[in-house]
Amino acid sequence: MKFAIIGNTYQAKKSSHAENLFRILERHNAQLCVCREFYHFLTADLHLDIPSAELFDEDDFHADMVISIGGDGTFLKAASRVGKKNIPILGINTGRLGFLADISPEEMENTFEEIYNNHYKVEERSVLQLKCDDELLMKFPYALNEIAVLKRDSSSMISIHAAINDAPLTTYQADGLVISTPTGSTAYSLSVGGPVIVPHSKTIAITPVAPHSLNVRPIVICDDWEITLDVESRSHNFLVAIDGRSESCKETTRLHISRADYSIKVVKRYNHIFFDTLRNKLMWGADIR
Repeated sequence: MKFAIIGNTYQAKKSSHAENLFRILERHNAQLCVCREFYHFLTADLHLDIPSAELFDEDDFHADMVISIGGDGTFLKAASRVGKKNIPILGINTGRLGFLADISPEEMENTFEEIYNNHYKVEERSVLQLKCDDELLMKFPYALNEIAVLKRDSSSMISIHAAINDAPLTTYQADGLVISTPTGSTAYSLSVGGPVIVPHSKTIAITPVAPHSLNVRPIVICDDWEITLDVESRSHNFLVAIDGRSESCKETTRLHISRADYSIKVVKRYNHIFFDTLRNKLMWGADIR
């Protein structure tokens, strides 16, 4: 098999996990191509003895599987580079929570044994697409987790006029609005009070950030519906964050958000169960004796 490896370049203390990953793949005689930035981090900055490999920049690679080693942020970067390539992504977690990257370093050996024995599963995760007239946002308008509309740091709350399939929904007076996939329901959306959504539910969650009215609540809609947002701001601009990559927009920018025409494929161990992840990562039931 040929693996493309994308890694976190800010975790020098956890570099031993990357060394172990390369040793495991070498034992399996795997073909490797490595993100140039990550390879230079390991070899030039940390002086690790890493096998020579084909190097690539951005999305200029082909492989049977992508390996993301880091946290969920690294996985999102890998997903943006995979895009429409239809290559499954395996996430090895050297970060903190790890909902997307959920293979622990201790599980790597067994995980690759299972992969080479074709004993794993691939989950399809929906992606959001933004359409607007802002050229910077249109460079990569896709989100695996969420698209968030937010006020600027120094401004007061914004008014967000929301419509679903051209039918008015409501006007949110809030610090922002988070539009998330089921995958992103355990990310930013969860932190502002959104619901946890099962990954295969074919839905989109709309969750306000610090709304002015206590009556405004999150809503979950079908993922084949289109959301249209018009924003009013006293500063006449606002922020749009796509999986954490943010750009400033003019008040006149109308946003159209819908499900993209492709999905991201996530590699999971064959015995992976989503509810186990919730209990382990969110400590559900920890207070029950």
